[in-house]
Amino acid sequence: MNRIENAAALEQLRTKAQEERKNIEVLVAICGGTGCETSGSTTLRAALEAKLKEKGLTNVTLKRTGCHGFCEQGPLVHIEPADILYTNVKDSDVDEIVEETLIGNKVIDRLLYKDPASGDAIQGEKDIQFYAKQTRVILDNNRRIDPASIEDYIALDGYAALAKALTMEPSAIVDEVSKSKIRGRGGGGFATGRKWASAAKVEADERFVICNGDEGDPGAYMDRSVLEGNPHLVLEGMILGGFAIGATEGYIYVRAEYPLAVQNLEIAIGQAKEAGLLGKNILGSGFDFEIFIYRGAGAFVCGESSALIKSIEGNVGEPRAKHIHATEAGLWGKPTVLNNVETWANIPHIVGKGADWFLGIGTEGSKGTKIFSLVGKINNTGLVEVPMGTTLRELIFDIGGGIPDGKEFKAVQTGGPSGGCIPADKLDTPIDFDELTKLGSMMGSGGMIVMDEENCMVDIARYYTAFNLDESCGKCTSCREGTERMLDILQAICGGEAKPEDIDLLKELAHVVKTASLCGLGKTAPNPTETTLQYFMDEYMEHIDKGVCRAKVCKALIKFSIEDDPCVGCGACAKRCPVDAITGELKKTHVIDAEKCIKCGACKEACKFGAVVVTTGGGE
Repeated sequence: MNRIENAAALEQLRTKAQEERKNIEVLVAICGGTGCETSGSTTLRAALEAKLKEKGLTNVTLKRTGCHGFCEQGPLVHIEPADILYTNVKDSDVDEIVEETLIGNKVIDRLLYKDPASGDAIQGEKDIQFYAKQTRVILDNNRRIDPASIEDYIALDGYAALAKALTMEPSAIVDEVSKSKIRGRGGGGFATGRKWASAAKVEADERFVICNGDEGDPGAYMDRSVLEGNPHLVLEGMILGGFAIGATEGYIYVRAEYPLAVQNLEIAIGQAKEAGLLGKNILGSGFDFEIFIYRGAGAFVCGESSALIKSIEGNVGEPRAKHIHATEAGLWGKPTVLNNVETWANIPHIVGKGADWFLGIGTEGSKGTKIFSLVGKINNTGLVEVPMGTTLRELIFDIGGGIPDGKEFKAVQTGGPSGGCIPADKLDTPIDFDELTKLGSMMGSGGMIVMDEENCMVDIARYYTAFNLDESCGKCTSCREGTERMLDILQAICGGEAKPEDIDLLKELAHVVKTASLCGLGKTAPNPTETTLQYFMDEYMEHIDKGVCRAKVCKALIKFSIEDDPCVGCGACAKRCPVDAITGELKKTHVIDAEKCIKCGACKEACKFGAVVVTTGGGE
């Protein structure tokens, strides 16, 4: 691509790119996000490309796109303009798709999404509840563009906000962001405009902007999907931020475990530099700006801003006290604005469409949309973008499709390891920064894990406390030692070895860890424990007083056995047992040796007749 010298040349390129898209007769978009790639979309795309070439279908354009969001149904193939969405597509389906749909103009019912309630096959995205009930702003173009094509991004108004901003005073951009009331999507919910204004007013010879892509919450992949699917959107947001505060360099801190995100970012940065949208004299404005990628090594604590900055500087990723703000002395002691991926991705929309447009979405205290990764015991696993203020019930049951296999909803954890577990009677709570905080949880970066009746809430608290202990940098005694003592008590409760007074000690430890820790990891590490104590105390007391785990999860409190009547003596359970704890003759009832049994559950999964049962009550 030739260098774009000015805004007029950018618009000429946009017009050309838009005309090329209009001339596409049939567009076949194949999801190229990590989820679908893992499920086989790479070989699927190659097979489809070969078949199109074999058939000479020059009127069909094949496009690899970013994540479409409906991960449960991948690999996904979307065909336009007919709006046909094929789900769970395999290489073996390619011939039929080409012959029946692309040549014969027929819809293949078996490849369509099936409504879980009615069983009806649904053809188009717009008619599937998962998509229809979302409001997609950040994710909207993920399925429309090839992340490796800057022309695709430009065709859909990419870099138009940058061209507009370069005609404005930098302070006017800060004012517009402040007026929009956007709050940081990384978890803290701090006012983005206030952060920018603070950095801009500090006297300094250098300033920096940083994109926090260190997404480490279990089950969370929102930022990864944005970086993979629409990297130019994040780049444009960072360039706008750099211009607004007077920075000339930006850094994207992204985990090394996200190779596709890194790959697509490297391509996008190279394309933007070649086009003159990064580097020296951007669009002839005299503004210089560079963006560099820094790969994190997977330390969860480096998601905390000061630890992340230390990591970029080449130091151990440990937090520092916040009496000195990054906006005053951040990266290399210079004023620094650090926002997460989703925050930066919102900036081109705010600058391009105006703050008033953004103010029209969301609640009074939380504006705009929010992306959630909806995972766990849910029918429709995937990425969901909804306006702030959408209720938990709408998200889980309308968009998420409810709980599989007719099980009862028990809780949803928002905010990852730093968040809390919210019970069923709070499902009508609007999702925004303030309302979730009132429940003892938090927005976090957007992880949302749904749990059903087969989840033990004490075990959930134990799991996340163990995670936070493992990820603690160890700098603070309260976090390093406090979370370990909390874990000891939770393990004792799960093991049927705790006393009632241990609950008071657990509460006291949680208070100390939250109060005395330096950074957000320690201050929020007790949230899973505190909320499960608040909302599910009866489960804790059942473990302690009765030796009962109602969810039949805690191994010390359960026992596996085989019932005579359903057992047909097929031996499937014995074959699957990893410790040879099951014996029995063919066509006769088998027996589990309780002394050998490690309670892994493999036998129960193997049994097709429901003969393996789990009981609780101290294992008796």
